[in-house]
Amino acid sequence: MKANYTVHPDIRQAETLPAEFYQNEEVFAALKDQVFAKSWQWIGEERLVPTAESVHPFYFLEHYIDEPMLLSRDKEGHLLCLSNVCTHRANILVHHPAKADQLICGYHGRRFGLDGAFKRMPEFKEAENFPRPCDHLHQFPLAKWGPFLFTSINPSFPLALVTDKMEERIGFLPLDQFRFEPAASKEYLVNAHWALYCDNYLEGFHIPFVHQDLNEALDYGSYTTELYDYCNLQIGYASGAEEVFDLPPGHPDEGKNVAAYYYWIYPNLMLNFYPWGLSVNVVRPISKDKTKVAFYTYVYDETKRERGAGALLDKVEREDEFVVEGVHRGLQSSIYKTGRFSPTRELGVHHFHRLLAAALER
Repeated sequence: MKANYTVHPDIRQAETLPAEFYQNEEVFAALKDQVFAKSWQWIGEERLVPTAESVHPFYFLEHYIDEPMLLSRDKEGHLLCLSNVCTHRANILVHHPAKADQLICGYHGRRFGLDGAFKRMPEFKEAENFPRPCDHLHQFPLAKWGPFLFTSINPSFPLALVTDKMEERIGFLPLDQFRFEPAASKEYLVNAHWALYCDNYLEGFHIPFVHQDLNEALDYGSYTTELYDYCNLQIGYASGAEEVFDLPPGHPDEGKNVAAYYYWIYPNLMLNFYPWGLSVNVVRPISKDKTKVAFYTYVYDETKRERGAGALLDKVEREDEFVVEGVHRGLQSSIYKTGRFSPTRELGVHHFHRLLAAALER
């Protein structure tokens, strides 16, 4: 469907997306094809397929799009992202991470190489015009940045547009040395529309009102937002002696007390860099009234975790949930239609709403 939501390019004149955007089931469904299928989604690290001839199944936006995908590393060590659906009768090929030198369908025995190429199939000698190109497994785009992997169904932009921008600020960090911490990684169920969670993330305007501890760690007056094509950056500066980055000579922020770099990648991915490491937040829609938010924790310097903007992340998350769920309930009002943007504090939200409105017009 096409939806005509107009968000004025001048934030001083613009109105937010209307309440109807968050309430409409048809719009929620349309976002699958018009936004999320064209987006880059987080897979994880290369460690998911640690050795040659290994595979790792997963779903692209599980519980929303549910596209079955498969990470594959062949015997030469090449990484691919393939369809995890047999091209014979659509059976799921791989159910668990495993070592494998080929892919064999457990339904009728069709075989594929780890590059997705069809190899052979019992009882098909008499089949004409077989195999066809569509009998190979579909290959999805796969992007790598440091140790991290991303994929898409049909991306509307190259991920390098985003990662190149991130490199400008955090390229000095040794991402390959960041250690994943499963015990510190959590999932949260939020009773609200997924875009409201992103709206909240994309502005620091609420920090003094919602996050007392975080506000004490940050200099609210210096908080800044920088906009790019398909991402934006919020920079949190320390208010005092809290943990800050040790920035190298020539860095764009050299001499500044940067406590956090908050990167948002359109439409639902956040990479939050702190002096101690990285918190990856993936916002996954379930329904128009329910969202799952995954926090993946990567530690670089354990000694810095208890102070500064990167401390008490679970508490900050709970505070955000309370506000976002309150907004979701408020949007059910018959009175509220739309709001205005703060020209100084809601640049990121305005940017997000313009991208969504443009996507739904196509």
